[in-house]
Amino acid sequence: MRILILSTKNAARSILLESIFNRFGDGRIDAISGGTAPAQNLHATTLLLLAAKGFSVENLRPENAANFTAPGLAAPAAVITLSASARDSMPTWQSAPPTAHWGIENPAAYSGPNETGKAAFEVAYSVLMARAKAWLSLDFERLSAADRQHHLTRIGESSLVM
Repeated sequence: MRILILSTKNAARSILLESIFNRFGDGRIDAISGGTAPAQNLHATTLLLLAAKGFSVENLRPENAANFTAPGLAAPAAVITLSASARDSMPTWQSAPPTAHWGIENPAAYSGPNETGKAAFEVAYSVLMARAKAWLSLDFERLSAADRQHHLTRIGESSLVM
C-alpha cells in the first residue's frame, strides 16, 4: 500500500513518519513524503534523531509534493497530511484515495540542537510512532476504502501516545 505523507517543508514530521512506516511496515507500506513548499535540506535534528534510532538516513531528502501528484501518475492508496497548510492545499485525484489529517506540532519550530528542540522532536516521533503502530495493527489490506478512511481519521484524532 502506497501512502503519501504531506507537510509544508518535508524536512521533519513527514520524513519521520515516512521513515517509521517504511521501517516497521514490513513491506506492507511503501511510504513517500513531500512538501507543499519543500525545504532545501532536512532539519538537522530529524537526521540526528533517526540515526540515533537506527534508521538509514543517507537517501532522505525533501521532495516537492507535486512530484507525486502530476497528471498520469497513479494515485496513492492513502494520503496523510501533517500540517494545516498541506491539508488545505492537498491535491485531488480522480480516484479519491482515503485522506486524513494527522496534525502534529512542527518540532522544527523549536529550532536548534538545544534540549527543547531535541525534546520536541522526541515528542513528535513518539506521537507519529503511536499512530503508525495503530495503523499497522490493522488488517488494512482487507479494509474497504470507507473503512480505511474511518480508521485513518480516527487515528489522526487520537492524542494517545503508546
